[in-house]
Amino acid sequence: MSKDPERPNIVLILADNLGWGELGCYGGGILRGATTPRIDAFAKEGLLLHNFNVESDCVPTRSALMTGRHPIRTGCLHSVPAGFPQGLTPWEKTLPEVLKANGYVSAHHGKWHLGDIPGRYPSDRGFDEWYGIPRTTDESQFTSAVGFAAEVVEMPYIMKGKAGMPSENVRVYDLEQRRLIDETLVECSKDWLSRQVEAGNTPFFLYHPLVHLHFPTLPHLDFVGKTKHGDFSDSMAEMDFRVGQLLDHIDSLGITDNTVVIFASDNGPEFRPPYKGTAGPWSGTYHTAMEGSLRVPFIIRWPNHVPPGTTSNEIVHVTDIFSTIASIAKCPLPDDRPFDGIDQTPLFLNPLEAKSPREGFLFYIKNELRAIKWRDWKMHFVWEPQVNKSSGKLESPYLFNTTRDPKEETDILAYNTWVAQPMIRMRREFEKSLKQNPAPPDPLKVL
Repeated sequence: MSKDPERPNIVLILADNLGWGELGCYGGGILRGATTPRIDAFAKEGLLLHNFNVESDCVPTRSALMTGRHPIRTGCLHSVPAGFPQGLTPWEKTLPEVLKANGYVSAHHGKWHLGDIPGRYPSDRGFDEWYGIPRTTDESQFTSAVGFAAEVVEMPYIMKGKAGMPSENVRVYDLEQRRLIDETLVECSKDWLSRQVEAGNTPFFLYHPLVHLHFPTLPHLDFVGKTKHGDFSDSMAEMDFRVGQLLDHIDSLGITDNTVVIFASDNGPEFRPPYKGTAGPWSGTYHTAMEGSLRVPFIIRWPNHVPPGTTSNEIVHVTDIFSTIASIAKCPLPDDRPFDGIDQTPLFLNPLEAKSPREGFLFYIKNELRAIKWRDWKMHFVWEPQVNKSSGKLESPYLFNTTRDPKEETDILAYNTWVAQPMIRMRREFEKSLKQNPAPPDPLKVL
């Protein structure tokens, strides 16, 4: 636990598939069947972003977060079933590895999804210890599925590990454990935080990727029926409670003033009933290039640094969180590779006057460029407003102004062709950089 203001402690809480419109502080809450008083109160203690953007699904966003590089650079393009090559290559530098160079200790409690074999678990990639699931939570349905054949699949496990030691299975990840896991993860993080305070003046980084609200969105038994609006709303109430437990524990340890706490989501809302979520005023879900896929909640609290009760609609990208945390922790980045993340510390410290240094970004799904976002404009090259309902590559791209047309309903390219110029320049600059610095070869993918 650090008391040094030059090396603040950092806690990063990441919800899973939490849409822009779910929380009360984003216009949801009771309108979605569950109040979120703890996260809403937390938002008033810091900065809430309206224009925080992520990648198309779990793996791309988490790789961008951990490396500060677009997935097209890292090769972490999409979710992959167990038993097939996946995860970050050893060449990539992860956020805990960068922080370790300045004396930070770190822990990961939750969903990883960036490697499921020795050498690619969290404890192999810079974290001192971890507990959670190596892949994704829909695997908890395996053992309850009609016709499930255990002999032909790799069983899903909750796992744990420590740096320098092999990670090990703890228990099978099934639907019973799905209901219990977020409670267990909070207990792991509380225990670890307490140990850091007892250990002395060492700065720490806690990465706590929640399992909620990923499908199957099943609440702990203590929350079943709590909202009277079904499992999804009950799970949202539990998620809010779990975040509150972490915040309360930080307060109880007396480390609030020198601890940066970030709460965000990895993706836009779920599209599968009965767990379908909402992105509020934006169209679309994750696995699309619609604004509801890109924009998700983001809140940061840093007492006496980030002004409380503030909001911003400046563009911030998930890769920026890597660069910003490294900057806050006074950690230099390697100079042997390009980073896509931009340091947003000036914006976070002065959101009422500062502007984001980021004007936009390119949005890929797997290897395909789907859209470019620049200022208030969005250009689509492939039109897929709903998952698996694509009209394919567009002969003439669609252009929308996301301020005047948040649902992306009316193409206005013919009247605003000037916008294509800065977007094409962005594309050329990025593609030139990508050609010069392609994704590193993955030895696991060599046939």
